[in-house]
Amino acid sequence: MPYDLLKLNIQKNIQISEKDLDTISSYFKPHLIKKKDFLLTQGSIYKFEGFVLEGCFRVFTIDKKGNENTLYFAAKDWWLMDIDSFMNQTPSNLNIQALEDSKILLINRADKLALYESVPIVEKLFRVMSQKALVAWQRRLIRNHCETAKERYHYFATTYPNIASKLTDKQIASYLGITHEFLSKIKKQS
Repeated sequence: MPYDLLKLNIQKNIQISEKDLDTISSYFKPHLIKKKDFLLTQGSIYKFEGFVLEGCFRVFTIDKKGNENTLYFAAKDWWLMDIDSFMNQTPSNLNIQALEDSKILLINRADKLALYESVPIVEKLFRVMSQKALVAWQRRLIRNHCETAKERYHYFATTYPNIASKLTDKQIASYLGITHEFLSKIKKQS
């Protein structure tokens, strides 16, 4: 059942009835995304939030010089979104691309807002998830300012081995904010 993983993820965040889990799940629609296909491109409005069932996605920007800057990766049991574009219906600064054939559950903005009304505990769910995401972003920001590139690489590789194994060195370097060549030196020293 494609919704089992979603339900388990929700239960990790809040206590909730089976009935409410079923209602929440009914608002999400399964989609297959092929490797290299985009769920979102810069300049378009993000119409969905997603939950990854299988596969891996990269969320990144392309700067004025054409450099790719990876914000995060989303693999199985991760949420995938551009909260600014989704909530404010403004053009996105992000790209979301599948790194492999992937299965995802998507909810559109109207359904999410309807879900807030029909199942009030959903607001608590997304508040708790937003707080956890903010903590993760804060910790990453601190690591980026206080740790060496080598320390950041080792943290990423040991904390997320299932994601790191799916990525090219170029993608990892983009996430760490270093060059591909510098990452190669770090890996040779390890």
